[in-house]
Amino acid sequence: MSEPVDVNPGVRLERPEPTIALLRLDRAEKMNALGDDTVAAIGRLLDAVSSDPAVRVLVITGEGKGFCAGFDLGLATEAPGTAELGETAAWMLRQESFASLVTRLRAMRQPVIAAVNGSASGAGLGLALAAEIRIAGRSARFNAAFVRVGMSSCDIGVSWLLPRCVGLSRAFEIMLTGRMVDGVEAERIGLVSEVVDDALLMPRAMAIARAIAANSSFGVWMTKRGTWANVEAGSLQAAIELENRTQILTRTTGELDRAADGLLARRKQRGEGKT
Repeated sequence: MSEPVDVNPGVRLERPEPTIALLRLDRAEKMNALGDDTVAAIGRLLDAVSSDPAVRVLVITGEGKGFCAGFDLGLATEAPGTAELGETAAWMLRQESFASLVTRLRAMRQPVIAAVNGSASGAGLGLALAAEIRIAGRSARFNAAFVRVGMSSCDIGVSWLLPRCVGLSRAFEIMLTGRMVDGVEAERIGLVSEVVDDALLMPRAMAIARAIAANSSFGVWMTKRGTWANVEAGSLQAAIELENRTQILTRTTGELDRAADGLLARRKQRGEGKT
């Protein structure tokens, strides 16, 4: 059984296995909606995970029946610091704080797996999109919620990330209508890589995490960083230039030599390679 290693408002960090961290949104009574304190706590925990060399993969999920219902609309009347800064400046700081979760997740050296249970709405959709891998339980639902309450669906990176998952036309339709996308459709359009029964969601997420953690830590880090960089590359040649240099850099770890020595040893044991 995993034990919490940290407790914060609306979120907790667990270590189910030595190389895998699990960040669990924990406001089940509010479908894990995000408040200012929760966002700050998530940021602190992401920093802790990112700086821990033993952690190779991060899994994010929600407690109870929902992944994350997005911004807690009960806090919409006023942003922290309004009296001192004025309304516009206070709301801008709040917006930047929420959006920083997406850039923090992307900047981590560990790959992130979103195990989406139930609703991922608004900022919850943004968190899911920030993960490198998304898997969904059959209860999963996704939507760009803010357009339905008078705001823009262009929020915490969704307008950049969603078109890269599902294509521009589908992204526009999802963002402009604010409609729900269920798990079956999400898999069909590429929003998630697979859908599993809810009871199998965390076991499947952990299985993927173990498969990643079994690989070279530096190689995984460079794969994450290189792929994100090449999503924005201006040409195939620019992408290949980055790949070439990354391969030479990863070779300096000695992992390739060790893998080759192991392969040769196994072939020798089987009597292969004799002339």
